[in-house]
Amino acid sequence: MTVTGGKAAILRGDNGGRGGNMIFEAEFSDGEGLKEYPRPQFARDSYISLNGEWDYAVTSSPERPTRYDGRIKVPYSPESPLSGAQRAPSASEYLHYRTFFTLPEGFNRGRVMLNFGAVDQRCTVYCNGAEVGGHEGGYLPFSVELTKSLNGGENELCVVVADDAASDVYGRGKQSYSAGGIWYTAISGIWQTVWLESVPKDFLRGVKLLPDAQSGRLEVILDASDAGIPAEIAVLDGDERIAFREGIYAGQSCILDVSRCQKWSPDNPQLYRIVITYGQDRVRSYFGLRTFGTAERGGRRCFTLNGNPIYHNGLLDQGYWGEGIYTPASNREMYDCLKAVRGLGFNMLRKHIKVEPLLWYYYCDILGILVWQDMVNGGAPYSKLRINLGPFIDLHLDDMNFKSMGRDNPRSRRQYMAEAEDTIKTLFNCVSLCLWTPFNEGWGQFDAVGVWRALRELDPTRQYDHASGWQDKGGGDVYSRHVYFRKLRVKNDKKRVLAVTEFGGYACSSGDKKAFSYRRFSTSAEYAAALERLYLKEVVPLIRSQGLAATVYTQLCDVEQEVNGLFASDMKCKVTPERLSKVNDEVYAAFGEVFGGGKKDD
Repeated sequence: MTVTGGKAAILRGDNGGRGGNMIFEAEFSDGEGLKEYPRPQFARDSYISLNGEWDYAVTSSPERPTRYDGRIKVPYSPESPLSGAQRAPSASEYLHYRTFFTLPEGFNRGRVMLNFGAVDQRCTVYCNGAEVGGHEGGYLPFSVELTKSLNGGENELCVVVADDAASDVYGRGKQSYSAGGIWYTAISGIWQTVWLESVPKDFLRGVKLLPDAQSGRLEVILDASDAGIPAEIAVLDGDERIAFREGIYAGQSCILDVSRCQKWSPDNPQLYRIVITYGQDRVRSYFGLRTFGTAERGGRRCFTLNGNPIYHNGLLDQGYWGEGIYTPASNREMYDCLKAVRGLGFNMLRKHIKVEPLLWYYYCDILGILVWQDMVNGGAPYSKLRINLGPFIDLHLDDMNFKSMGRDNPRSRRQYMAEAEDTIKTLFNCVSLCLWTPFNEGWGQFDAVGVWRALRELDPTRQYDHASGWQDKGGGDVYSRHVYFRKLRVKNDKKRVLAVTEFGGYACSSGDKKAFSYRRFSTSAEYAAALERLYLKEVVPLIRSQGLAATVYTQLCDVEQEVNGLFASDMKCKVTPERLSKVNDEVYAAFGEVFGGGKKDD
């Protein structure tokens, strides 16, 4: 593959009849290949996509192969049909990639950076035979500098990957070498966009944005290669500058008055551009003016958005994409999926045990979908006894007993914390992200209260469900319950927000004996009626009697053998959207009766 250049727009302003405020819309490149600019939260004009066909090989050694097995379509994992390879490297094998690129004239502005959205699980990167960097952990972006290894013509890029989906050290999510039930196909290698950019010798490394809707202020903290170079920051509404500061140095706190901005909410997802100039470097970002919190009403707690009560009405989203497994066939597919969620009347998704590409969070920001983000679980194999008993009884295990919890390996605990901290840093500026879930159902859980406190130091601006399911340790902001196979009967602890963070799991009858769901119905009519009854006869009464303030239905769409999605795997909805939207309106109305507010930022 020879690359000669390219640029993709990511943000577009449009008055749209809404008072001249900046409206952000998704834009899609022509053709196939996930070519859209992948990092809207920290964007530069310099962009060359390396997605496309690469050479690949699977060997027993990390040494460079003497021959390659064929061609693979990056960024699809080799296990996926969309990769063209359909190979499943074992835990003892190495996955090798190779491609070639030629930089267009004038592209190099001082440094050339190679960016990966994610590579599962451990990788080493080589440019023209020289090792230039690597990464551990399969879910987060990273960059390496190529500048010193480049030549004036065609450059060779090689990546060597090792992956063990059964390792007790690294996060693996719901990947399994023995897929079945609630566990899915394991992937390996490159599964998010790979791209080049060029930056000046002195450049911005990052920006941290802290909006405060109550005060109408935005705090900006820059990270740069040289703290002695001043920067200037402009906040724009369309082409109009509404805030500006200059003489800002990296590491300093810059406070901007953005009180003219409309507040962001699911029903009014207003976003505003930020342009940062640092020497010769220029970066674009965006923010939404919003504040997340909790409040007490009548002895019960609820979530708030911009100081107002709001019901979090969501779906469990596994993040599996059919023939691409971890990777959608196109970014438009990803956007259309999220838009369909809004069409059903839901205002939240719980991203379950996976971190998505940054474009996914951008689409949630512009569509007004609240995001609960799970940390990626790991540790030793999970006890089947605990998993099978969990839906029926409350388990209260000692999560300081690391051996019994599958976290006896100190390296495993350190790696979890490193990945969790990097997840917060990576997604911090995502406007819609409102809650972190460090642990789910005891999978790899350890010292949940201590972990919650440590992560809260990194991000005190969001809420925490410290132990989702049936391993509650009294910490966090949420009294989190999973309820399957029985009616919803939960009580409010009156200290935290009461949330049913997994329930439902309904499916129409399937003749496949391997298909999994929590409850099946014979016809689509029975299925739709049962779903309506679940919300109107169980969820709504719990809102009124116990102050239930959030629900997460299992699940968004069918995944492999798990067939309990509201949508089929092709995103065809199993119920009439208008019917379910009306049901959700009843849910919001019941919450409004108890707490005031609802889904709107009134």
